[in-house]
Amino acid sequence: MRVLISGASGLLGSAIARALEAEGAVITRLVRRNASGTNQILWEPGKPLTLPSTFDAVIHLAGESVVGRWTAAKKARIRDSRVQGTRTLAEAVARMETKPQVLVAASAIGYYGDRGDEVLNEESVSGTGFLADVCREWEAASEPAERAGVRVVHLRTGVVLSKHGGALGQMLLPFRFGLGGRLGSGRQWWSWIHVDDIVGAVLRVLNTDALRGAVNLVSPNPVTNAEFTSALGTALSRPAILPAPAFALRLALGEMADEVLLASQRVLPKRLVASGYEFSFHKLDAALANILAKPN
Repeated sequence: MRVLISGASGLLGSAIARALEAEGAVITRLVRRNASGTNQILWEPGKPLTLPSTFDAVIHLAGESVVGRWTAAKKARIRDSRVQGTRTLAEAVARMETKPQVLVAASAIGYYGDRGDEVLNEESVSGTGFLADVCREWEAASEPAERAGVRVVHLRTGVVLSKHGGALGQMLLPFRFGLGGRLGSGRQWWSWIHVDDIVGAVLRVLNTDALRGAVNLVSPNPVTNAEFTSALGTALSRPAILPAPAFALRLALGEMADEVLLASQRVLPKRLVASGYEFSFHKLDAALANILAKPN
């Protein structure tokens, strides 16, 4: 299999690329600077891109991090990097003489907005807020490829568990020092997934023609933030009794606190389970134990 990947140097992209290469795939990386050799293509989201007709699949993961205070400039980078980047790539795919079988494009469970205890799946309507708006535009930007007959899959990813980045990567240091605890009330649902299951799910998506449209990449067992932080404290043998009040999070992070840390999204992977995918990590305690046992 010949696969083109954007965001291949990131947390998910690097893990997915390694797994594909282990299976014999030939990986070409879309890069923003210093392209060299036959396995890199230089691109700039928002500017026309021409691709050789040599790929069986395209995986698009690039995008500005949502972490940080959401100034007007930061929000513009979050939106533009996702929407313009996806549209640029989808239009390039649509122009290819021989098109790839599938375009797998990142999205997020932020699509659903803050939904309390409501159980959500891929058929659930989108929510409100900045991230929900961005996710709708992000997914819609892949339409040129879909109109050209390419199977398009939107990976609505939850809280990714890995030592090397994402929410867990940032939580480990304070929790190791016994400074962790629930965020806000702790009643908000966190839909999580082990990074190994991200990789396994993407491999399933690439090889399953019936999977198209939105696919939730989350464990079948979401937990509340209070349960998550308690489990992390237990896994580290540290107390998790120092809550971060909602007002303090809002003071430090502004709008991001409400939409990323305090929002409640109880999401299930309905389509992935229906496809026959078997999760390596169903339960949070086993997932945390596995990650913490890995060497740095």
